[in-house]
Amino acid sequence: MPGDVVPASPTIFALSSGSPPAAIAIIRLSGPAACDAARALCGTLPEERRAGLRRLVDPASGMVLDEALLLWFAPDRSITGEYLVEFHCHGGRAVVAAVLAALGRLPGLRAAEAGEYTRRALENGRMDLNAVEGLADLLRAETEEQRRAAMAMYGGAFTARVELFQRRALAGAALVEAALDFADEGDVAEDAALANARDMLAKLLAEMETELAAPPVERLRDGIRLVIAGPVNSGKSTLLNRLAGREAAIVTDIAGTTRDRIEVPVAIGGAAWLITDTAGFRDDVRDAVERIGMDRAREAIAAADLLLWLGDPEAAPRPDAILILSRADRPDAPVNQRHDIRLSAQTGEGLDTLLALLAHKAEALLARPQPYLLSARQRREMAVAVDALREAMRVRDPLLIAEHVRDSLTAFDRLTGRASTEDMLDSLFSGFCVGK
Repeated sequence: MPGDVVPASPTIFALSSGSPPAAIAIIRLSGPAACDAARALCGTLPEERRAGLRRLVDPASGMVLDEALLLWFAPDRSITGEYLVEFHCHGGRAVVAAVLAALGRLPGLRAAEAGEYTRRALENGRMDLNAVEGLADLLRAETEEQRRAAMAMYGGAFTARVELFQRRALAGAALVEAALDFADEGDVAEDAALANARDMLAKLLAEMETELAAPPVERLRDGIRLVIAGPVNSGKSTLLNRLAGREAAIVTDIAGTTRDRIEVPVAIGGAAWLITDTAGFRDDVRDAVERIGMDRAREAIAAADLLLWLGDPEAAPRPDAILILSRADRPDAPVNQRHDIRLSAQTGEGLDTLLALLAHKAEALLARPQPYLLSARQRREMAVAVDALREAMRVRDPLLIAEHVRDSLTAFDRLTGRASTEDMLDSLFSGFCVGK
């Protein structure tokens, strides 16, 4: 109703550093009552953005809880776009629990939900949706490549690219509008304006298609899918253990020991890999469980980014398989077959060659024109924008061209979060920790 007062967001609090015990614990408050809550515990505040040593006292009991450094930020200088307070306390479990309990008893305060600080930063314009996704990846990063790509996304590299695309699409749309204006006058300038618009949009489309052709971030985040396959007793599990650096799979001389897929995440050459050991193939299978294992092995082979085949080269299930002569240390190892690498997981022969080859393959699989990689959501919206511009290039009517360009602009807004659904945001922020 007109004139209704929009209620202020509740002030939230949470431990924003690692779980205690630790040397320091950072407890963060965000919201309109953050500074009042800080005064309730420590009396006076230091200057904004200046750390001050304060004694924290429980307002309910008068008990001294801790001595802590206190910082506070005004909305225009805080990451959440609200009043923000940080207590840098001692990191013992009892200290953290006592301070959180005291805050929970103050009126207008409640414990933060997962990702709520970052969500408020998004809602208050301090971050965009791409930076949020980059932050999520940064928190999960385990390899240097993951960290670099996440930092580029968090730092705004992709958003800057989207905004450039958007400005160029708007410029093309303006030329289309000019063509429509000239059409009313019957001027030959209509054709020139429309030709310029189509040329501009064609160049934009080519660059966006290149962007979309880059590898997905899931390959970098979840790992390159490397599948080890071959006949029974070909050394697959031994090779898996060697690559993993531990006994991840059971190794015996009994044929068919591996009945199901075994997946092990590892880091090779600074990149994340998901290595899958599969059930061995053989013709005389009577065991139903082993047959299911072979079916799952075929599924893994079909979905693999790379395949290590430890069998007869002529029987390789994919033409791009890396052909491995396993157990090369054995006297009966074949010498007249075509293999890419002679390998013995027992002695280590050929292992350095394999690791170097995998690192080289990783560079090709993760090659990208930009320092970031796109998530499934970003690729989906980018594909919508690309399809809209493709449609704009297929039609001749300026009205239809303008409509398709507007569709691409709407997709750009969804990319940055200017147009986002609550369900999508709920799903994204549910993966964050409470203190973020």
